Amino acid sequence: MKKLTKVIISCAITGSIHTPTMSDALPVNADQIAEQALGAAEAGAAILHLHARNEADGAPSSAPEDYMRFLPRIKQGCDAVVNITTGGGLGMSLDQRLLAANTLKPELASMNMGSLNFGLFQAAEKISSFKQPWEKGYLEMTKDFILSNTFSQIERGITELSGHGTRFEFECYDVGHLYNLAWAVERKLVQPPFLVQCIFGVLGGIGPDAENLMHMKRVADSLFGDDYILSILGAGRHQTSLVTLGAILGGCVRVGLEDSIYLGKGVLARSNAEQVAKIKRILTELSLEVATPDDARQMLLLKGADQTAF
Repeated sequence: MKKLTKVIISCAITGSIHTPTMSDALPVNADQIAEQALGAAEAGAAILHLHARNEADGAPSSAPEDYMRFLPRIKQGCDAVVNITTGGGLGMSLDQRLLAANTLKPELASMNMGSLNFGLFQAAEKISSFKQPWEKGYLEMTKDFILSNTFSQIERGITELSGHGTRFEFECYDVGHLYNLAWAVERKLVQPPFLVQCIFGVLGGIGPDAENLMHMKRVADSLFGDDYILSILGAGRHQTSLVTLGAILGGCVRVGLEDSIYLGKGVLARSNAEQVAKIKRILTELSLEVATPDDARQMLLLKGADQTAF
């Protein structure tokens, strides 16, 4: 793992996992996404990971015009790095998933590094009534759903976005995904440094245990040596403990309402900024320095905000 002097805080603002019924704080339209993204940047997030939602009902959207409702406002209001999803919403085709990043050419984009069962159906069992008609079916269909990221799909996504100068947040939900990234490295599809986002706690991926984090780090160390930057994502109630452990081990952190709608046990977060402020406070107490957006650009060799298409 690359030795870091500063910790990058990424904030995943809305995602496509949580639905409007789950939290009133979840940003589900452009105004809310822009406001919360700017708040997270002000609180200390160097990278903003962004999905779009349909203005009418808050459902996940892949339409570039939905992204353009908030991206220019974010760019004008802060200097944070914009990271656009290529995971999109569950059930989207690969064309849909790549559309926004291919059109808008961000500095950074997520790239899922393997197929997996992606189970959200248990959440539907806990909710008796929904705000929007699409929510229940969206969650329940994941009992028979595979998030597809074949080698061909990975190669296509990396090749197309690399042509725009976009670099990647490599999302690894299990140990095998690290080996898939090593395959891409061996084929010279990607160049270091690699931002490796290890994800714990999604049903279908690796479990949210400290031992699993240590194992993922050991495997990544063996595969990538000093050529990668580790970042940790803990889903749901595991967010704070796992990202803190990752930071102690020398990695970076990701928080945000995409990953967890809670601030602490039984306490819903009121905003993304609240989660960012919490992890920044913890990092500071651990005597770790938080990276600025320009630090992140230098650490990840990004092309600069002036080279994007928004």
